[in-house]
Amino acid sequence: MEIKKQLFGQTKTGEAVFAFTLKNQAGTKAVILTYGAAVQSLEFAGVDVILGYDTMPDYEAQDKYMGAVAGRFANRIGGGRFQLNGTEYTLCCNDGANHLHGGICGFDKKVWTADVEEDTLCMRYTSPNGEEGYPGTLCTEVRYHLDEENQLQIEYQAICDTDTVLNLTNHSYFNLNGHGSGTLQGQEIQIFADFYTENDTACLPTGVIASVADTPMDFRQPHEILERIDTDFVQLRHAGGYDHNWIPNCFVKEQMRKCAEVYARKSGIRLAVFSDQPGIQFYTGNFLDGIVKGKKGASYPRRSGFCLETQGFPNAPNYGHFPSTVLRQGEWFRSRTVFAFTKEHPDT
Repeated sequence: MEIKKQLFGQTKTGEAVFAFTLKNQAGTKAVILTYGAAVQSLEFAGVDVILGYDTMPDYEAQDKYMGAVAGRFANRIGGGRFQLNGTEYTLCCNDGANHLHGGICGFDKKVWTADVEEDTLCMRYTSPNGEEGYPGTLCTEVRYHLDEENQLQIEYQAICDTDTVLNLTNHSYFNLNGHGSGTLQGQEIQIFADFYTENDTACLPTGVIASVADTPMDFRQPHEILERIDTDFVQLRHAGGYDHNWIPNCFVKEQMRKCAEVYARKSGIRLAVFSDQPGIQFYTGNFLDGIVKGKKGASYPRRSGFCLETQGFPNAPNYGHFPSTVLRQGEWFRSRTVFAFTKEHPDT
């Protein structure tokens, strides 16, 4: 596996942004940017399956978190408030009355430093105390490794000088027929979860852990992504589609298990997602609008990409029965996610 570095562009403030290309012997390539530690492209079996942009102005103009690491707390925190050790912290609210993906200028909008360690790309960012309202100085490292089995492995680790809350994920949008191929028609998903967290009208968990049984949230057997997405079901009405946290079965802390699998009949590409995190957010690009053109001038209309964000539960700091997202002073947070690609004979 080889890693090559080249200049991608500059931010509005003149910071240089670099692109690192990871390539294995099979020809699979992943391009990672130092802006947001974002996956800009992933080409497998001749198909680029990641939505993204060709220029820095486009990345800075978009607000869809394309390919980026979301943090310090991925997903939503209700009211932008949480209590920790008897102190209430107020965060920047950038999603109506709620805090989303780290706030106004989260990890997705930072220029990370990068080093290559043998066959692994290491991205680092230090978040100062008080940034976006969070307590403590947090040192974060995200490691990308592309192996010869066509698995993109993402490892997260972080440490803080005081107690804080933390939730890190990757916000790549996938389309297994190609990033510019239109909607998710003909792509089916299986999520290995008996339960999900219910949302309110702002896509914020209510605290209710609900069974998927007898609802369009049941993906224990494969279903096409768009098959039931417009069903008159309250959870789908709230989000305009799927934008929910599922609870993959058999969670054991620090142990990997398969959370989801997606297959595209047209391309024959299959993606399996493995994680040691308690939740996975399945999002169907309900707010993509096709206005900002993507790579090679492609249009990304509504529901043209899906996200599978391995994570702690949204709004976990405000619900004691959710798995804790508290990171204690001096303790290491470590997590791993694997996106594994295989190719089958496409349907004709």
